[in-house]
Amino acid sequence: MKKTILIALSAAALFTSSMVTTASADTLDDVVDRGVLRCGVVLDFPPIGYRDANNEPAGFDVEYCADLAAALEVEHEILPLTWSERLPVIVTGRADVVFGGTSDSLARARTVGFSIPYAIYYAQGVVGVDTGIETFEDMRGKRVAAAVGTVPEQEWLKIAAEWGEEDNYQGYQSENEVFLAVAQGKADIGITTNTTVLPITQQYDNIVAGPRMPWTTDYTSVVGKREDVTWLNYLNLFVTHQVRSGRYQELWGTYVGGDAPELRIPGVMY
Repeated sequence: MKKTILIALSAAALFTSSMVTTASADTLDDVVDRGVLRCGVVLDFPPIGYRDANNEPAGFDVEYCADLAAALEVEHEILPLTWSERLPVIVTGRADVVFGGTSDSLARARTVGFSIPYAIYYAQGVVGVDTGIETFEDMRGKRVAAAVGTVPEQEWLKIAAEWGEEDNYQGYQSENEVFLAVAQGKADIGITTNTTVLPITQQYDNIVAGPRMPWTTDYTSVVGKREDVTWLNYLNLFVTHQVRSGRYQELWGTYVGGDAPELRIPGVMY
């Protein structure tokens, strides 16, 4: 009986050891072995992520994915995402990494892991030309739209609750739907980021730049598995090399224009 118990314990230990070995395999090794980096990218976020005239993925985030793949000496695959899919695609293992304007909130960090910031944005509205919205206070009583699952939505809903105007809010699955709603007069203002305002006002002749939103600057990070410290460390180093090499400034100048925002936060390590 004692021998049987020892054999059973040994078998259990072997099984546990096997499980630990399997679990310890990290994304970095997986990507290199597979030969393909799977990048989740939001493609209705011009000029950061969009489809070009040939319907091919393009933009700042798409280039970052290609650069990361080149550093790993592998091919890359773009997985188009909606805003609400950014975290689930990592949790379920469909993507190795997400480049998608994802704010590094503490709430999200309970689900996924974040690199150091790789891009910085602030929230701004695009408004219908006849809405009369010029300042933030002008938004009172107006129909406000934003993409579901984004920081602009979360922050606006707090303000809407204070103003008692939750019923005026419209949530859409994509920013393209937000902009279309404004263009068609279904919403008075759509909340997006500062980088998106110019291409959208150029696309629609009845949409103009609106006011900046009052919440803080949006630091966004590359997203990976929360438990995969090796992969997150590699992503941190990758972001650092993009800045040091001048590639960050090059891509920002190409797709957004002007000087790339400073990624370091005063008073902390980055």
